[in-house]
Amino acid sequence: MPLRVVISGASSGLGLALARHYLERGATVAAFARRGELLQALATQFPGQVFCYALDVRDVHAMQHAANDFIARAGVPDVVIANAGVSVGTLTEYAEDLDAFQQVMDINVLGMVKTFQPFVAAMRANSSLDKGRAGGVLVGIASVAGFRGLPGASAYSASKAAAISYLESLRVELHGSGVKVVTICPGYIKTPMTSINPYPMPFILDADEAARRIALAIKRQTSFTVIPWQMDFVGRVLKCLPNWIYDRLFVNAPRKPRVNG
Repeated sequence: MPLRVVISGASSGLGLALARHYLERGATVAAFARRGELLQALATQFPGQVFCYALDVRDVHAMQHAANDFIARAGVPDVVIANAGVSVGTLTEYAEDLDAFQQVMDINVLGMVKTFQPFVAAMRANSSLDKGRAGGVLVGIASVAGFRGLPGASAYSASKAAAISYLESLRVELHGSGVKVVTICPGYIKTPMTSINPYPMPFILDADEAARRIALAIKRQTSFTVIPWQMDFVGRVLKCLPNWIYDRLFVNAPRKPRVNG
């Protein structure tokens, strides 16, 4: 039976690459994104495989409706990937950045919760009823930016640190239920989100290659994966640095442009 995969943020960047990866292998994909015209273009390329849902992951009612519709039409998903995310430069001292902080936290953290919540009970029940089929996998796309606070990206770093902790809590909560939780922490990926970064991005991956590696980690149900492995090493080093060394290294680091800057 073909995999049933739900992906948020599926209209561009990593989400689109993930959708295409699974579709090319025969999966049925529920594609969530705000830009419906881009989802329809994807559906045209893969007729009969794509269920399009033009929505905002912050809209709990839209998310619930989409989940119910997909389950009714295609069945309980095998994989749910909470990929939708935004990244903007932010500075706490500027009042005009408060809206950006709100948006980043709402999409990157609460959007992940709202993506998973409508599916959890059905996936757990599916595992109990069908012993030959696992309950499925909930996949959260976090980031190595959640390992330490990056100057000029405080909202993004905080949101990804929160996502990592949330996913760990969820993993333990669902232990033994048949539903697995996978945390993915990518480094730099060539997407519209990173195209405006005014600084070097070491070990950057094409979106298609990142999607291939992420799909492999999902298939293996690895609980925590950093992609690529070089960023795993860098992240572990950064986490071990004393604050005074970290501060000296990053105080003058280039920063992502602010929306209002």
